[in-house]
This record gives sequence, structure tokens and C-alpha cells, in this order.
Amino acid sequence: MKKNAERISKPASDPASKSPAKAPGGAKTKESARTRERPDLKPSRSVAPSVLESDANVSSPEIDPVAINPAAFRQRLMAWYRAEARTLPWRGATDPYHIWVSEIMLQQTRVAAVIEHYHEFLRRFPTLVSLALATDADVLAAWSGLGYYRRARMLHKAAQLVMLEREGRLPASSAELRTLPGIGEYTAAAIASIAFGEAVAVVDGNVERVILRLTGRPNEATTAVRAFVRAQAQALVPHAALLSSQLDSDLVSGPASSARGGGVWDASERIALAASAHPTAAAGGEALRPHLAGNAAGDHNQAMMELGATVCLPRAPLCRQCPVYALCRTRGEHATPRSAPQRSQPIAFLLDLRKRGTTTEVLLSLRAADASIMPAMFELPQLPLESVEGREPALRVRHSITSTNYYVQVFAPGRNEPSDRKRPVAPQMRRAIAKGPGDLHWAGIQRLPGMPITGLTRKILQRLRVMENARINLLE
Repeated sequence: MKKNAERISKPASDPASKSPAKAPGGAKTKESARTRERPDLKPSRSVAPSVLESDANVSSPEIDPVAINPAAFRQRLMAWYRAEARTLPWRGATDPYHIWVSEIMLQQTRVAAVIEHYHEFLRRFPTLVSLALATDADVLAAWSGLGYYRRARMLHKAAQLVMLEREGRLPASSAELRTLPGIGEYTAAAIASIAFGEAVAVVDGNVERVILRLTGRPNEATTAVRAFVRAQAQALVPHAALLSSQLDSDLVSGPASSARGGGVWDASERIALAASAHPTAAAGGEALRPHLAGNAAGDHNQAMMELGATVCLPRAPLCRQCPVYALCRTRGEHATPRSAPQRSQPIAFLLDLRKRGTTTEVLLSLRAADASIMPAMFELPQLPLESVEGREPALRVRHSITSTNYYVQVFAPGRNEPSDRKRPVAPQMRRAIAKGPGDLHWAGIQRLPGMPITGLTRKILQRLRVMENARINLLE
């Protein structure tokens, strides 16, 4: 669900031709000492001859990296992946639309958070057609809680473009996929390899870490290092094996883009017209997909990402469980630049409820359409910190957005207030809201699951039992 990164000269720290120096008296190198201290990590000697053979080569990450034997590496990696890969709902998907949705969701988002939203999103929008015909508000509501809402907007925009200009079929090559809104280098490679079998490397943060540790390189944010990682990752990708009956056939990469005539139709009518022949068709089916003997490239890319996500961890990597430990020149953590500390910011919100007949309503604030983050999303009204001094919040919660930790206090009139202060509190706090009256809206709580509300607002309303914790399927 980001799912994640984007990316030949040698870095200055890599001398071109020096041999690793031995310690005085023929002492073994640092890596050898580390191996002696950890006999359980002793490297295997049943490695291909072109892969690392000596402790001297293993010891110094400053020498030029020895080439990795692609066949030996892939054999070990895929044997491990077939036995240890996690069961995830998008693995084994055959509809490129489903794969596309999963890859967009996985960008900069934890797998556990994506699983729940993936099922719900596909229940609401089971086909590319249904997504293209949806409103922005419906798409944002289904995305609520995943964060980085620009991804949802770009996914929606790209679905409409595919319906209008490509007859409802996703491009099948990474180069063409990158022409769609919201699809960059990493996502294009993931979709092209997993959905269509293109032999292109996926390089996210997990894969980058695996490559740097395998080759003994430090993690440096330079163009040269990114190019090196890309080249190494691409060299390891297996090429697709065509079935013998298809060797003389041309691989179809999707119909050429051809804009439909606008005429008097608006966009939604044109999308519906384009979908009318096959309203439930997959977004790129067998007619467009090469006839492959398996999907070696797609499986390899998923295995590389799985290795980085579950074994070759940023901190305390599980080296004893690594299938390619014998080929690794780092064997443990590698040098990484210190990340900038997250900012801390206190913030206060108002939870104001009212009854209208039998309906309970909550006061919400609509973020500006041009806001830098979460534009046009509903949230609880924000209160100036000075207006809540001396008051006891109904809820305290921490919430992280990009590089900021928000320490949130929620104030609810009538909760945690002395009895003599309950009545005037609500209008008093309402007057403190730094918003114009046009930005504030009363919404029935039964409508909340279908509204584009921010993830923090959803968390608060669920914690205070204003909103059901279980996600509601509005289409049922």
C-alpha cells in the first residue's frame, strides 16, 4: 500500500584497485573476527565461485564489490520465498487493476494497514470502471485512514484517463505506465513486472537495503549510489520465459493511446459508454498479457521486497534466517545517514455533538481545497491552545503525519467538565474556532463512514465511540 522508493561511477569512498590490508602479524580482518565471535553465523562454503570466496574479500566494504552470481542468488532467494512468503491478499491477483490498487496503497504505508483498506476499497470499487465513475468524495472516503490522500486522487484521475483514452486497459509496460498520474518509477516497475511479467527491477527502500548490504556499500544519498543500486537490481532480474508456442508471437503492450471524440458527452457519460460493452472486464486481461511460463520477474521482485521487509531489516537484521547470507559482504547493519528527528507539535480539537430529532450530528471543519496536505477533507474543528488552558481533555492521543508527531487533545463539552460549566462550554469553544462559518458543517454520525474524513478524525471518533470501529460497506 508507498510501497517504498523511486532511482556508474564509484563513490569517492571506493578505491578502484586497493587490496584489503591485513592487520599486523597476519591477523584476520574484522569480518573474520565477527565470524569467530558468532559461530552460528559462519558463512557457507558451498557458494558459486564467482561469489565471495575469501574472508579477506568479505571484510572490507571499501573495495570494489565482487559481482554476485545471479543464478546462485535467484536460486537461494526463490527457494526461501516459496517456503516463507507471507500470505497477502494481493499476491496471486490476476487483474492488473487489483495489483495497481495494492501498489498505490503500499507506498509509504504498513502492510497491516493496507490489508483492511484493500478489501474495503475493492468492495466499493471492484473494477476500474466503477472507480472511474465514482465521485472524488466517495474515493476519499474509501481511502480514509491510509493517509497521503493525493495517492487516492491520482488513482481516481488515472482510472478516468484509462477509461477515456485507453479503452479501459492499463498499459502493460513500465515506460507507458509512468505516463499515468500518480505512477512513478517504482510503482510502474512493480505493476509491469507483477501484472504483465516485464523483466524490470523494482527498487524500493527494502530492495535498496538488500543490494547495498549484499555488495558492502554504505547507504549514501547520492546519484552514483542510486544508479549503482538500480544497475545491480536489474542484473539480478530473470527474463520472462515464453511458452514455445508463443516464441514467434509479438507481445502486446496494450492498445495505443487514442483519445475518444468528445462530442456532446461529458466525462462520466463517455466513461460509461466506453465501459458498456464489458462493464465488469478486468483492467487488462489475457488478451493483453504475454503468455508466460510463470512470472519469473514478478515473483523475483516480490521476493526481493519480502526479503528486505521481513529479514534484512533496517535495524537488527535477521542474518541467521537470510537465504543469501553466504553471498553477503555486510552481514549485519550497514552505515546509514542519521535521519532527521521528527518534530513534536501539540494540537487541540473540539468534539461538539448535537441532537436533531432522532439524529446525532457532529460538527466538522472542511479543509481548504488547496491545502498542502489532506485538501478538501473533513476533520474536527481545531482550537487555539490558549482557549483550552486549564481544561481537562476527553482524550489524549499521539498521531504522526509525515515528519511531525502531533500530541492531540480532544475537548468535548459535557465530558470531564464540572457541572456548573457544562451548559456554556459548547458555544464558548465554538466561538474560539479559527474558521469562518462557511467552513463548518454538521454531519449525521451515520453518514461519517461515507464521508472523506481524515485518518486522525476517524481515530478520535472511534476512540470516543462516536463512530463504529468496523468499516461499513455502503454498497450492501
